[in-house]
Amino acid sequence: MPTLNSPAGGLRALSLIMGVFLVLMGTDKLAWLGDSGYLTHQLEEWVSFEPVAISRWYLEWVAIPGAPLFARLVVLGELAAGAALLAGFRVRLTGAVALAMVVNFQFASGIMFTSGYLTNGYGPPVLGGLLALAVGGQRRLPYSVPW
Repeated sequence: MPTLNSPAGGLRALSLIMGVFLVLMGTDKLAWLGDSGYLTHQLEEWVSFEPVAISRWYLEWVAIPGAPLFARLVVLGELAAGAALLAGFRVRLTGAVALAMVVNFQFASGIMFTSGYLTNGYGPPVLGGLLALAVGGQRRLPYSVPW
């Protein structure tokens, strides 16, 4: 089994950091489980910022109509992905799913189409960390739950 003093150990540390990040993001949204209006308000605010055409289409035709379902899925997805990364459970799969969730939010907000995106702390650092876990994780990282 790899040790913490190895590339796998570095990925394990990254999975812990990203797991804490996702759990905290999910707990900030717990109110969404009972009221999807919070997400709907956020999505309508993004539309008012005049995003690029593809983000606007996505918001108006997919995200806002689906907000009652997506509000719950986002919270549960962030909490489940965070917990899985903390436990070291299926890190590659979890990293890929979490990456898809984060890209979806950044695409919908339109932020990824701005020059300021490259200096956004929720942008490249989060995407890079999740991508590293999705492509670099081994079957089992050090100090992970057995599965």
